[in-house]
Amino acid sequence: MNNRRVVRLDKKYVMHTYSRIPIAMERGEGVRIWDSDGKEYLDFISGIGVNAVGHCHPEIVKAIESQLKKLLHCSNLYHINPQAKLAEALCEVSFADKVFFSNSGAEANEAAIKLARRFGSKLGGRRYEIITMKGSFHGRTLATLKATAQTKYQNGFGPFPPGFKYAPFNDLKGVKKAISSKTCAVMLEPIQGEGGINVASETFIRELRQFCHKEEI
Repeated sequence: MNNRRVVRLDKKYVMHTYSRIPIAMERGEGVRIWDSDGKEYLDFISGIGVNAVGHCHPEIVKAIESQLKKLLHCSNLYHINPQAKLAEALCEVSFADKVFFSNSGAEANEAAIKLARRFGSKLGGRRYEIITMKGSFHGRTLATLKATAQTKYQNGFGPFPPGFKYAPFNDLKGVKKAISSKTCAVMLEPIQGEGGINVASETFIRELRQFCHKEEI
């Protein structure tokens, strides 16, 4: 089908979350993509920021094909060899002790929120508040929308789960002011994307980490 027919079919049957550009992408290779009319484009947004090695990298395609021929899906009731090996590799090149795999950033942040509140419950049961930064973006589930300190994303989706407070970005004094005896975690992006490409200073990150460690946050 050409662009026009795909767009018409898509608008009729797909529930959109964004206003889509009237182009139907068909295939990609490296940094280039082609639409259903055969027109070629340079992909400056890397898919949605996830195609770090380009479209259809032969090694990635090979790995996916190999796994598809062995096992398509497995319940997390069982141990999975490639998953264990990947977790080991990620821990070896990062600060992490363990890895939690998820399908999206919102799910990862939901897990982080739950872990933080479980941590808070073990410290007395009254520590459940999470401090996030003004201008932040953490996802589109109900909890992560509430963690996102931008009303333009929240409008029309309330009421939200309680227990979130907002502090100024890159302002240690402001974060400390927001923290209370109910605080279990501080959640932030080292570089805010949706907030306008705001970069946290190394001093802010380091001193905030030290403060949180001292206060068992």
